[in-house]
Amino acid sequence: MGRVTFIQVFALSLLIFSNFAFAQLRQNYYANICPNVETIVRNAVTAKVRQTFVTIPGTLRMFFHDCFVQGCDASVLIASSGSNTAEKDHPDNLSLAGDGFDTVIKAKAAVDAVPACRNKVSCADILTMATRDVVVAAGGPSYAVELGRLDGLSSTAASVGGKLPKPNMNLDQLNAMFASHGLTQADMIALSGAHTLGFSHCDQFSNRIYNFSKQNPVDPTLNPNYATQLQQQCPKNVDPRIAVNMDPNTPRKFDNVYYKNLQQGQGLFTSDQVLFTDSRSKQTVNAWASSSQAFNNAFVTAMTKLGRVGVKTGQNGNIRRDCSAFN
Repeated sequence: MGRVTFIQVFALSLLIFSNFAFAQLRQNYYANICPNVETIVRNAVTAKVRQTFVTIPGTLRMFFHDCFVQGCDASVLIASSGSNTAEKDHPDNLSLAGDGFDTVIKAKAAVDAVPACRNKVSCADILTMATRDVVVAAGGPSYAVELGRLDGLSSTAASVGGKLPKPNMNLDQLNAMFASHGLTQADMIALSGAHTLGFSHCDQFSNRIYNFSKQNPVDPTLNPNYATQLQQQCPKNVDPRIAVNMDPNTPRKFDNVYYKNLQQGQGLFTSDQVLFTDSRSKQTVNAWASSSQAFNNAFVTAMTKLGRVGVKTGQNGNIRRDCSAFN
């Protein structure tokens, strides 16, 4: 009995600690510190988006990759130095767009250009605000962001392995990975909807169009016309730098067409298409394919929960002067 009680108490204390960590997050956190911070970040993001569209999917994807490894603490922004190989140099992060990093660096410079704000706003919070702003820039929903994160004190490539979803995962694997961060199946399907934007390199899905199985060289869950189109865009032995749009229909718009594509067999990754082929998730895909409002609401809920993952507080973090280097 005593042992069970100890375990229960230990589990409860862990829960209280993790709840405490994001309890410090709140809307308008910087109201008395740097009151115009959200406007400053939005203006910097808007200017960057005007320069290149890649800013949008690049920033959104970087936020996800940051939060899923050691929590939302901007550790993905740290550059490798000396004997430390940082998160960003792990193979799973090498495809993160440089424009995502540049967006945060430019927004940080804009914030720090205001004397009252200098070194008062964390890189983790700037990334969180910028992510919301790129979603809005692509026509997605606007939402109030919770702020108050500190920047993490460590960033290692070794910490990345097995923490990020793979393109060939099935529903059980996806659900388990998201559940480890307190995210539900609905949250996972909503966050997968970010694939309405951005692109992927051919090697991430070439198995589906050339060597799926002995019986079926092409994955039978792929729409045949779409498979042919992908083979044309990604011939065998293609240049590894060649990329294709995740959403073949409205690749520059944040919308619910991703789910309509799944209904048509136009999910680029196995991990996309499985959301429709698995009966446990199909109903959600159908619901959001028919209602952009329902998808937008679910996406905002999931992004808010994602932003609470592994938040650093107290001695576990600080505010970096340079987002790419520890103080």
